Amino acid sequence: MGKIFDWKTNIKEKELNEVISVLNEGGLVVFPTETVYGIGANALDENASKKIYEAKGRPSDNPLIVHVSDKKMIYDLTENISLVEQKLIDAFMPGPFTLILKKKSKIPSSVSAGLNTVGIRMPSNKIAHTIIEKLGKPIAAPSANVSGRPSGTNIEDIKYELLDRVSIMIDGGDTDIGLESTVVKVEDDIPVILRPGKISKEDIEKVVKEARVDKNVFEEPKENAVVESPGMKHKHYAPKTRCILVNYEDKKKQLEEINKMIENKNACVIGFKEHKPFINTNKFINIGKIDNLNEISKNIFSSLRKADNMNCDLIVIEGTKKEGIGLAIMNRLIRACNYDVKE
Repeated sequence: MGKIFDWKTNIKEKELNEVISVLNEGGLVVFPTETVYGIGANALDENASKKIYEAKGRPSDNPLIVHVSDKKMIYDLTENISLVEQKLIDAFMPGPFTLILKKKSKIPSSVSAGLNTVGIRMPSNKIAHTIIEKLGKPIAAPSANVSGRPSGTNIEDIKYELLDRVSIMIDGGDTDIGLESTVVKVEDDIPVILRPGKISKEDIEKVVKEARVDKNVFEEPKENAVVESPGMKHKHYAPKTRCILVNYEDKKKQLEEINKMIENKNACVIGFKEHKPFINTNKFINIGKIDNLNEISKNIFSSLRKADNMNCDLIVIEGTKKEGIGLAIMNRLIRACNYDVKE
């Protein structure tokens, strides 16, 4: 059984040394980032990285993201960085941004799922940054959850899932953003968003002239597809309960449809604060105000977990506009609902 360290108010030096010792010895540590919690291991230790897949029950063809503390680490781990890639690094790192780059051989194949590329991210969260800097090595870390389940945005949601699978869990409070990082690969000098996040297409186009969103963001990829980013292929973000996403432009119609769907059913609804009085259920989870996308993004995964704990037969979720971080919100909700969408 692992330990839980409370670093919500400050990083404790003695405990930090223990975290570093665990990572150096090939162990696993759960830690907060500004996006979601990660389950991390020394990215240069092949056996340690394999333990992440075992702890999560993660398919071996789903690559891990490598977290660094500074640009020097990026250059030590990757090669042939283009001018466009360098502009993206300078603009968005540190932050909720992952860039797919050509990897050097020091990155084990277990981390990159056998690919010649690797996702690199420089978290801005103080706890994550301090651990990587003190370790002096990159940390491979996917989201902290059992594979396929909603990502962890606070320790309470994931401790019973992971405490017996890792050495240490660090409680840094609720994460700031609540959705995983934007993942980008540059193709023919054009940044392509493989997984949307807080850093939007519009943000990227302020740095380079053109960016596009990969078609697989809202389409179900083929089972034999090779993917370079987490969150693109396998079942992700999903509660155990069946979910349906409802997203009509006409919100009055949306409310009518939801009430029809839940009538005489053991169902719960994840919806907007303003809509609660109009939805005929006492099993309502407030995901945030309809126009506050940052609030919604922060609440998605904890709301999915709350709904799962209500022992309903059906979860109905209200969708939002696909703008800015709304693109990422809808990507996660569509995947959580296994592409069962009414719009």
